[in-house]
Order: sequence, then C-alpha cells, then structure tokens
Amino acid sequence: MSANPPAPRAPRALLRSPAAFLMVLAFVNWLGFASWNALLNNFAKEAAGFTGQDIGILQSVREIPGFLAFTAIILFWLIREQILAYLSLITMGLGVAITGYFPSLGGLLLTTMIMSLGFHYYETAQQALQLQLLPKAQAPRLLGRIAGASAAAQLIAFGSIALIWKLFQPGYVTVFLVAGLVSVTLTLVAWAVFPRFQGAVPQNKGFVVRKRYWLYYALTFMSGARRQLFMAFGGFLLVERFGYDVSATATLLLATYGINTFVGPILGQMIGRVGERFTIQIENISLIVVFVGYALASHGHFGGWGASVAGALFIVDGIFFTLTLAQRTYFQKIADPADIAPTSAVAFTINHIAAVFLPVTFGLIWVSDPAIVFYIGAAVATVSLSLAFLVPRHPEPGQETVLSQPVPVAAE
Repeated sequence: MSANPPAPRAPRALLRSPAAFLMVLAFVNWLGFASWNALLNNFAKEAAGFTGQDIGILQSVREIPGFLAFTAIILFWLIREQILAYLSLITMGLGVAITGYFPSLGGLLLTTMIMSLGFHYYETAQQALQLQLLPKAQAPRLLGRIAGASAAAQLIAFGSIALIWKLFQPGYVTVFLVAGLVSVTLTLVAWAVFPRFQGAVPQNKGFVVRKRYWLYYALTFMSGARRQLFMAFGGFLLVERFGYDVSATATLLLATYGINTFVGPILGQMIGRVGERFTIQIENISLIVVFVGYALASHGHFGGWGASVAGALFIVDGIFFTLTLAQRTYFQKIADPADIAPTSAVAFTINHIAAVFLPVTFGLIWVSDPAIVFYIGAAVATVSLSLAFLVPRHPEPGQETVLSQPVPVAAE
C-alpha cells in the first residue's frame, strides 16, 4: 500500500486547516466591506448630498461598534469565537445589502451601524482566533497569507464594481444588494463545511487589562487614531477635491489590492525576518510621508499632478497598512496565551476610542482647511513612531518593552 495519502483527501485536509479557515472568513469579510467602501463616498455625495461634515458624522457613527467591541467578552461567555465570527459576517452582509435603499443622512447612519456591528464584532473574533490558532513561529507568515486573501477579496470587489459600473451603469441599490447577499451566502457555506476549531489554551473569562501590556495598548490607540483620520478623509479628498468618480475610485482600490494580493504574504514573511520593532517603525514613517503628501496635494502644491500624486499616496498607504500585523504578533509574543481572546476585545475598543470622536471633530476642521486634518495625522504617526522605539528586538513575557527589567537567569 502506498505511504502517500490519496489525492482526493487533500481538500478534506484543507478544510481541517485553521489557516485555510481564517483565510476564507477574511475573504468573505473584506469582499462585503470592500464593496460597501468602494461605493460609499460617491453614494454619500451623489445620492445623499453629503458634505465633509456629514461624512465625518457617518464615520464616527461607523466606529461606535468598534468602541463597544469590549462587549464581545460577554458574548464569549455564551458562544465560541467561531460562532460569533459567522453571525457577525451575516449581520455585516445584511447591512451592506440594504444600504442602497436609504439615500439620506439618517438612512446611512442606520445601515452603517448594522454593517459596522457585524464588521467590528467579526474583527474582534477573528483576531482572537488568529492568535489562538496560529503557532507563534509561523504567525507572521500565515497572517501575511490571510492579508493576501483579504486583498484578493478586495481586488475582486473593486474590480467587479469598476467593470460593472463602466459597462452597465447599474443603480446603487442593485450593487449594494448583490454584494451583501453574496457575503451572507458565502458565510453560510463556510459555516456548513468547516469543523469546530479550538485553541490549545482555555481563555480567561471577563475583562483583562494588564499593566505589562501598556505599550501594546498605546500602539493600538495611536494606530486607531491615525488610521481613522485616513479612512474618513483620504478617500473623500479624492472625490471632493479631485473629482474621482465611482469607476476611478474602484480602479484605484483595484490597483492597491491587486498589489497587496501578492505583496501581503511577502510583507508577512518580512515581519518574521526583521522583527516587530523595525516593522512598526517603517509603517509609521510611511504614514508620515502619506499624510504630509496629502496635505500638500490638498493645497495644490503639485499643480496638475495633484490628482495623480494623491492617488499614488492612497495606494502606498493601502500597501503599508499590512505592516500593522506586526502589532498583533508583538502582542502574541508577550501575552499569556489565556489572555488572547479577552485582550483582543479590549484592544479593539482601545483602537476605536479616538475613532468615535475624531471624524466628527475633524469634519468641522475639514470645512475650514482639509490640509490641517492631514498635518495632524502626520503628528499622530510621529508619536506612534516614537512609541515603536520602545518595542524590544525580541519581545517575550518579561521583555515587553526596552524599559523592562531583564529577567534574571537561573544559576547553573
């Protein structure tokens, strides 16, 4: 009898792989969210008549579920992280599906809240699952692959929307509805075919906040602040200042995630090679460049090249966003394995503290001068860069920061 397993068993083995499971769910999540995101700015501007202040209000409301992500800890008492992930993806898909039916500020606030509840609770559950199910030595590489799957989903979403919009000019109602229902259907298929996955270490119940994780909390807070500024206003600048339409916006996002489909796994491997400290530094340096470039572009400093420069910076930001995985693997290396799920929920809330009030506050600043928003973003990234220098080259329990006291070596 041959020692090699028969070929037909390969798909079954793939279904038992935690990495494959996480890649599929990430694909579904980003397929739905990317479709919503690709249409949002133009739908808000053209169908709902949004101003910069309105988009700031909407983005603040969108982040409220992220701020409340710590409540996922209560749900973890009742259901497993995997079930929460499935239910969250279904909720997100339904929110996307009904968005086109409500072209007003009130309507968009309602549908965005539904979509965002699903999206943020899924993100909380999947981060807990990733750090529980992926071995530390392979986590950067496998997280890079998951990022590649996410990029592939966004590539498909943006590519399909760009092509369909150019060829058929469908209504917003149709595109939102189809995108949402596809996400729900794929989630139900995944629920049916994947088995139950469980981490090796039982998770602590309740809220977990530990002093020795303080640098991870600080990096998470700053990451949320600078990321939210760009998400809320980066794409809106392209539409309002440079006149990008749906097809142009989707094409730009298509280029970003087409690159990321291949670059994501490479960047994951890079994190494993160069370490979290250097990776977090590079990510923040890139963000400083992007924010300053956006500020200059908004003032017309690049002349007739302004639209092209802003578009190129948008792509650069999308590529280097993958490097935020380093914060996750940094935490995995310093954490008590039993803290993964509850701390993921707490950290997700910390990540969204600034996100709740920044968009609406900076929407008011935007009305006066959009460049100020991006200069402040550069300042936030500079503070985050300073924190990155406190990350040890080889983080582990007892060596959470460069300020940690050396762990005494037992006498031989």
